[in-house]
Order: sequence, then structure tokens, then C-alpha cells
Amino acid sequence: MSNGSAQDAAAEVRRFWQRLGLPGLVDVHTHFMPERVLRKVWAYFDAVGPMTGMEWPITYRHEEEERVALLRDFGVRAFTSMLYPHKPGMAAWLNGWAADFAARTPDCVHTATLFPEEGVDRYVREAVEGGARIFKSHLQVGAYDPGDPLLDPVWGLLAEARVPVVMHCGSGPAPGKHTGPEPVGRLLARHPRLRLVVAHMGMPEYGDFLDLAGRYAEVRLDTTMAFTDFSEAFAPFPVGERSRLADLGDRIVLGTDFPNIPYPYAHQLRVLERLGLGDDWLRAVCHDNGARLLGA
Repeated sequence: MSNGSAQDAAAEVRRFWQRLGLPGLVDVHTHFMPERVLRKVWAYFDAVGPMTGMEWPITYRHEEEERVALLRDFGVRAFTSMLYPHKPGMAAWLNGWAADFAARTPDCVHTATLFPEEGVDRYVREAVEGGARIFKSHLQVGAYDPGDPLLDPVWGLLAEARVPVVMHCGSGPAPGKHTGPEPVGRLLARHPRLRLVVAHMGMPEYGDFLDLAGRYAEVRLDTTMAFTDFSEAFAPFPVGERSRLADLGDRIVLGTDFPNIPYPYAHQLRVLERLGLGDDWLRAVCHDNGARLLGA
């Protein structure tokens, strides 16, 4: 991205929140992780085209320092370092990296992750006591059941501490063994006070996850990639469900998946505006709800 086009893109994002009278944006779903891990994630997305026929170019394939600077230029006041293990033995190491990243990046909310393995209750407690304010759980990549007995004390701990968990639990873009609303419904029946943030609005099982949000007061949904032209091509949000977005306007939070998105950051904001749910809804979703959730 050239200097001029980057400045224009940032100006477009700033115009969005300035028009709403906001002090900036709060984005609960952005990715920062160790470089060698991030390179593997990018390699996966590079391979998605040949695997599924769906091209997924990474719009913000930049070095870490430039990615942080871009978010700041956009006016993102608080963001996260969503990271996740795909096997045992990774989570504690990732949490150490994330704690260091948050310490040197004050506008990044201290993020942590978990995996069903021996010792998970210990390192999750250490992360919470060390200041972690949000966790990431990826049922698709990790291929684990959120009802795994090893995780039961962890969900209880996080519910008690009121630390939110952003969970990729919908079956998009490809289903996993434990994705979908049923495993999450069982989890919430056991831990109804868990502050669960359903990533991607639960794509493509939007209605089922909206039902869970209606049933459990601490369930939220993030907007990550939902409603975008890219996602609408393979997992359209049902028009008939839009009124429910208004009804749950205090529990929908902005997420974008930056930097791993195949379109400009501003597109996620434009499509939220395109829903036609009003400026008060946009202010809540793009700033107020996330700020309240994260204490930002």
C-alpha cells in the first residue's frame, strides 16, 4: 500500500467514527502473534484459494510495527492480540508472548488463550492474575470440544473473574468437529455467567447464536467479517434476522479480523452502516459496547 493510499484509507475510517461523534473505535477481534506463527496463518489463507476456490488475499501483510501504526492511524483506541494454539504445549508460550506484546503496546488489551490439556487451569489463572482482560478460544483450529472436562474449571474461573472469551464456534468458513451452536449451548448451560463473545456473529449459524444471546445475558457477538461482500457471497446473513440485531444492540461488538482480511478495514464499517440500524446502534457497536466489555 502506497503512502498516499494508506493515508486515504485511514482518513476514510476516521471520517466514519468522527461523523458519529465517537472518540475512536474499539475492535475486540484483531490478530497479533509471534511472527513465525503469523506467517503460518498467512500461508494457510494463501492456500485457501486452491483448497476451496475462494481467494483470500491478506490486505495488511505488513511488519508488526506497521500494523500497529495502521490501527492507531485508523483511530482504533483499543484492540486485541487474538492468538490460539492448534495443539498441546503452545498456549502457555503464546500467553507469555501476548503479555509482553501488551506491555509494549499499551492500546492493545492484554489477550490470552487456552487449550484442553493438563495444566490449563494453572496457566489460565496465571494469565488472569497477570492482567489478561480477554481470551481467545478457537474450536475450529484447535479441534476441541468446549465441554472437555479439562476446561470446566477454566470456564468457571473466567466466569467468576468476568473475563470475556472470544470464541470461534460457528461452522464458517469450514465446519469443524466441535463447531456449531450445540457444543456452545451445552457449555452455557453449565456456565451461564460466562462472558462469551461469539466470533463472526456465529457464521453461518447466525440465527442459532442469536438465540443463545437471547437466552444468556452475558453472551455477545462480534461483527468480524459478517455482512461484508466477501462473506455474503458464501454465508449471507438472513435479512429476516436484521431486526434481532437491533434488539441485541447492546451486545454486539465491533470485530474485524485485522490484518487477515481480504478487503480494506473501512469496508467492515461501511457494511455495518449499510444495515440501516441507525447511528445510535453504530455508536454502541463500534465503540461503547466494546469499551464497556474491555474496560477500555
